[in-house]
Amino acid sequence: MGNPVLSAISDRRSIRAYEQTQLTKEQLDTLLKAAQESPSARNAQPWRFSVVQNPDILAEINGEAKKNLGADLMDIFYGAPTAIFLSGDPEWIWSAVDCGIAVQTIALAAHSIGLGSVILGLPDAAFRGDKAEYFSKLLKFPDKFKFIIAIAVGVPTATKEAHPLEPDRVIHVG
Repeated sequence: MGNPVLSAISDRRSIRAYEQTQLTKEQLDTLLKAAQESPSARNAQPWRFSVVQNPDILAEINGEAKKNLGADLMDIFYGAPTAIFLSGDPEWIWSAVDCGIAVQTIALAAHSIGLGSVILGLPDAAFRGDKAEYFSKLLKFPDKFKFIIAIAVGVPTATKEAHPLEPDRVIHVG
C-alpha cells in the first residue's frame, strides 16, 4: 500500500536484545510526547509514565518479579537500557485499555525512530508482592495508582520474523 503507518505496524517486532546505549533526551521526549498524544476514553488520560534508566532499579524490579513468579526467568527487561512503566487509576474502568493504547503508541513511535521495544506484563509480579508499595513509591506512582503495563526500549541488536497471520481468527458477522 505504501502507507507509512501500515508499514510500521507490519514491520515492528517485539525486540528481546538491546545495545547498552542509553536513549537520547530527544528520543525519550519523542516517545513520551507520542504516548501523551494517545487517545483515551472520555479523554481521561488516566496514566502516568515512570521512566527508569537506572540499571540497579531495573535489576531490583526484575529480581522481585522473578521471585514472586517462582520462576527462574531471564531478564524480564531483556537488557534494555530504558523501561517505561505505565500506572493508572484503578477506579477508572478504562485505565488498562487506555494504558494499552498508550504503550502501543510508544512501541510504534520507537520503531519509527529506529528503536526497538517490547511490551511487558511480567513486571506486574513485582507490584503484587511484599515490595508492591515500595516499588510504587520508587517509581513515583500517584496515590492509589497501580501498575498497568510497561515497555522496554533501546537500540535493537536482533530482530525476528513476523508471526504468521491466521485468517480464521477473523470472524465476519452480519
